Amino acid sequence: MVKRKEKFFKMTNYIDDPENGNTITLTVSRDAHGTRLDQYLSDALTEHSISRERIKKAIKEGNVLVNKGRCTKPNTRVSTGMQIEVDIDFDTSSLVPEDAPITVLYKDQHLVVLNKQPGLTVHPCPSCPTGTLVHRVLHHFPELASMEGFRPGIVHRLDKDTSGIIVIALTETARLALSEAFALRTMHKEYLALTMGVPEHETDTIEVPIGRHPSIKVKMAPVKPEQGGRPAHSDYRVLHADSAANYALVAVRIHTGRTHQIRVHMSHIGHPLWGDSTYGGGVSESSPFAPLAARQMLHAWKIAFTHPVTGEEMQFTCPPPDDFMQLATALSARTQRVVLTGMPGCGKSALLSTLEERGIPVWTADGIVHSLYAMGGDGWHFLRGRYGDRFAPVDGPVDRSALFEGMCESVSIRREVEACIHPIVRHDLLAFWKTHADKPVAAAEVPLILEAGWQEDADLLVGVNCPREIRAARLAEHRNWNDDMLAVMESWQWSEKDKMGACDIVVDNSGTREALSANADKLLESLTRRREDKRKALQDRLTTIFQG
Repeated sequence: MVKRKEKFFKMTNYIDDPENGNTITLTVSRDAHGTRLDQYLSDALTEHSISRERIKKAIKEGNVLVNKGRCTKPNTRVSTGMQIEVDIDFDTSSLVPEDAPITVLYKDQHLVVLNKQPGLTVHPCPSCPTGTLVHRVLHHFPELASMEGFRPGIVHRLDKDTSGIIVIALTETARLALSEAFALRTMHKEYLALTMGVPEHETDTIEVPIGRHPSIKVKMAPVKPEQGGRPAHSDYRVLHADSAANYALVAVRIHTGRTHQIRVHMSHIGHPLWGDSTYGGGVSESSPFAPLAARQMLHAWKIAFTHPVTGEEMQFTCPPPDDFMQLATALSARTQRVVLTGMPGCGKSALLSTLEERGIPVWTADGIVHSLYAMGGDGWHFLRGRYGDRFAPVDGPVDRSALFEGMCESVSIRREVEACIHPIVRHDLLAFWKTHADKPVAAAEVPLILEAGWQEDADLLVGVNCPREIRAARLAEHRNWNDDMLAVMESWQWSEKDKMGACDIVVDNSGTREALSANADKLLESLTRRREDKRKALQDRLTTIFQG
């Protein structure tokens, strides 16, 4: 008989899911075909020292599923390939108290409210027989040892990697009353989650039945009721949305207690939890966010219930662990996109070069235009196709002097050229930002950003200011411009007053190169302060939210 059991067990597909309590999934082997259900389970679970009477009781109480359907008859005959799921308490002999810390939010002689750390399994299961929260609680509250079962005092569960509030009964009276409150859904439970992306609706209800995944037994999934799915109801509201839509901080209230309910529901609407590799929120090891999203970002935030003995209304709020703040801060940090602008001759390029000397990635619109006007460039092809040899000779680059004269003579020519060149320049600017997305700051020189209406492509506008007489002298010396040319170029732009007024920071460039260098350092210091202020403002906002 013993030999048959050993062979039988080896041929059984055994799946243990510690986050789903004591649920074990078995696939009936050919050798077990025709065996009574209670005998089959007794043989398969022999290592757990579960008596056949306890197995019969579990079957009769509806704790055994056969091919997704509840089976309450111990004498049911199993057949090859049959899928059997059993949820049963195991031998309690290994429930030895363990001296390890717990965080107590509240306690009296009837119950205790704890803040469970992530990575801690709530109660023993086949793959985690020791080192659970129950073992720790038994050390701190020895009175729990008088309760029967493998989950003394446990009235609800949290996944291993979910942090937050959990209520544990210290007496049988409290356990029965709290269990009934959960069953009747009079417990108010609310969670915090960091989702990938921002949900479309600020508040919404998700009512999608949940059941076992049809092929991956350790997963849950949206499942139709006729296929074994059980009703699941979640309400969520977005508390904070990242401006770049990298994440949202969401509060979720659950009205039912299905396994992995929030994780399944948020994944179902296209926004899995950060770090939840089981349901689509995993982060690759090469990602800079991988160390910060080592678990599903889910925290049992609030709970409210009626005290099972005194009748007092109890409410508790528990801020999430530091990893929530760390990940949210990291996801919110992005390149500070700084655009330099100003009137002709103000020295934008000089300031840009100074920033480049300090290691800042830089980009200039004039550089892109120069490449477009080179022989064979897109701008060169456009001008030749539209105007022949007038502005773009067949054997050389665009004649910019001739083009300037043509644009002065005809508004339509100027607008045609702008309509062709500006979108290409903007596309390259956006590509530049993307290329340097891992840098704290990047700078671009875009003289016409305000006139083109591209303000949304910059986080900060920096105006370079210089008196007109100095600008005119510089342009005459370096570009051979006369006052008429300067006046024309200025007429195509916003006024200096309006331009500087639209900028976040104005840098003076009326002095020497050394003075400009000093002003560049001040600019970088200001940018750093702004980034720090933004980070602190975010953390202050999240802290306020976390406090409830």
